[in-house]
Amino acid sequence: MFKKSLLISIFLGLSLSAATITKEQCSTKGENFIFAGGECIEYKAYEGDTDEALTIIVHGTWDEGTNTLGRYAPFAESVAFQTDVTTVAVALPGYSNSSTNNFPALSHEGANNLSANKAYIEFLSELVASLKEKFEASSVTYVGHSAGCSMGSTLLGIKQDVVNNLLCAGGNFFASQEKGAKDLISVVDVLDNVSKDVKIALVYGTEDKISKPKVTKDFYKIAKDKGFNVKLIEAKGAPHLDLDMTDASVNAIIELIEEE
Repeated sequence: MFKKSLLISIFLGLSLSAATITKEQCSTKGENFIFAGGECIEYKAYEGDTDEALTIIVHGTWDEGTNTLGRYAPFAESVAFQTDVTTVAVALPGYSNSSTNNFPALSHEGANNLSANKAYIEFLSELVASLKEKFEASSVTYVGHSAGCSMGSTLLGIKQDVVNNLLCAGGNFFASQEKGAKDLISVVDVLDNVSKDVKIALVYGTEDKISKPKVTKDFYKIAKDKGFNVKLIEAKGAPHLDLDMTDASVNAIIELIEEE
């Protein structure tokens, strides 16, 4: 299991990216950038020996400008090593050196629950599709934590042919149904559009105070009753932070990939 050795303060360095970057400018920034969905996205990729498979790791909500790749690149490297599958960690708009052409950071003054914003999720689907094409993958395992989990689950119903396996840790599957919610979308709204061929692993931490275990358990029951290939994973003693990096989550990622 990957062990974090850097201080959190190192990970929370402000991004030096420009607010907006054109496609042409993005192409000059090097191999660790991809222009997708109107955004220039920074990523870190670690190659595996398994052909035609790709794992994409999507972070959750951090303060605007956080260097999320400082935290998730080592995790991606560890997952690639343990699975032999090429693994990519992405920095969403407003994080690390990714642009904010169309979207601010997930945590941003004036932002209105972007993880349940349909336009944002459509952007995410284009990013995943672009990475799938770039790495010539026929199978994608999506690993999402918190907001990244929420968006990944909804993405399954927005665009069916992009993700084959989903590891979802500490998400919110019912944001559109919460009191005061308006013009929001969650996986429960599009669940009937999700392919039954997708394998889903839902991870909850017994000490998670942000995405409480009941939220994941309730969605698991709904998905199971509808006949989806879904597993419920308990990370005993785990809080919300780094839930996707726990042994329980990593073992579930490995199992999803090995079942391909």
